[in-house]
Amino acid sequence: MNKKSILLIMPYGSVGGMERLALGFYNYYKKVGYDVKALKFIKLDNDIIKFGEDELFLSDYDFYQMSKIQRLLFYVKAPYLINRIIKNHKFTHSIAFGDMANLFSSLSFSKEFKIGSIHALKSTEFKNKTIFNTISKLGYKTSYKFLDKLVCISIAIKEDLIKNCSYKFDNIEIIYNPHDLIDIIRLSKEAIIEDDEKEIFSKQTILFLGRLSIQKAPWHLIKSFKLVLNQFPDTNLVIIGDGDSNVTQHLQNLIEELNIKKSVHLLGRRNNPYKYLVKSNVLALSSYYEGTPNVIVEAMCLETPIVSTYCTKGIIELMSLKNHSETNINIEVEAGIITPNIFKGKLLQIPNDNKLIKEEILFADALKKMLETNNYKKQLQEHKIKLLGKFDINKITMQYIKK
Repeated sequence: MNKKSILLIMPYGSVGGMERLALGFYNYYKKVGYDVKALKFIKLDNDIIKFGEDELFLSDYDFYQMSKIQRLLFYVKAPYLINRIIKNHKFTHSIAFGDMANLFSSLSFSKEFKIGSIHALKSTEFKNKTIFNTISKLGYKTSYKFLDKLVCISIAIKEDLIKNCSYKFDNIEIIYNPHDLIDIIRLSKEAIIEDDEKEIFSKQTILFLGRLSIQKAPWHLIKSFKLVLNQFPDTNLVIIGDGDSNVTQHLQNLIEELNIKKSVHLLGRRNNPYKYLVKSNVLALSSYYEGTPNVIVEAMCLETPIVSTYCTKGIIELMSLKNHSETNINIEVEAGIITPNIFKGKLLQIPNDNKLIKEEILFADALKKMLETNNYKKQLQEHKIKLLGKFDINKITMQYIKK
């Protein structure tokens, strides 16, 4: 078969970075004439990322709705079901997004050109002791050899995988995440029509965009924002995304305790986050750890400067044209400001107290600098083309499926 037929494999259809990335692949491959379908392990009614008639799924029940036995059976059956789908549709290539998709794909023993992808520093994630993390670590020494290619989205992630996770196979290739920058700009031009949202973005606005999870640690951003309000009382913090209900509840409690409810707006999921991103003064990430966050590239594309913790060495690859060493002070780079890492070697749970820490003070200082001047936006505009050069979707999507 000469024509490529591609299956994209992912756990969910939420609005996270991997899901948006999968949608970008889907749109591009369709545009160039390939047969493409997307397989979700879990399909939910409130999915934001959808693939229409090209969408396949294994379950319409979420994992938390399954008993332990049901989840175990799902894990056992998933590789077999992937094998059946690939054979029935005669796919020539598959691309898996993230550990769960990688593992089940590697165990499917199907015959297509099999591509996996790693999107975060795994040694950091594995400090959170879970059954699935244990299984994933075992896969790095066993079943991942059945992947024809394992894509690491940054140099830092590849080095971490080999040095700290005992990855033993020679199928790794570094490929940065592709982005359809033209489409991002197009979507950003959609108007905000709700009156209350218009009012929010009529003022200086700090935006968080992503999944509400312990990894993202958004409570640090909220505590920093409280300090920002002392100097800029007419500023809004907008949080777009959903996720862990315990994290959401903690954020709501924290906002009440800090008495900043009128200035913090939890908008939940949004189909088109780009129309909000382009109207924000700064994108803020207070994550404990990341790979190379897609939202940073999206912000650079829309000329919205960024404040991010030093959540991975990959953050330097994204936000700067120069090399910078990790430090305990703020680093000014072409795309914004990188603040010291908050992660201390152990994946913390939701905090028991709201005592202010020095990293949050430095994060607040960076946010205030962004609001004081337009120079950071001008600097990003000046360096935008060079910063975005390595994320060209035309080159990268072809590099993924190249044998």
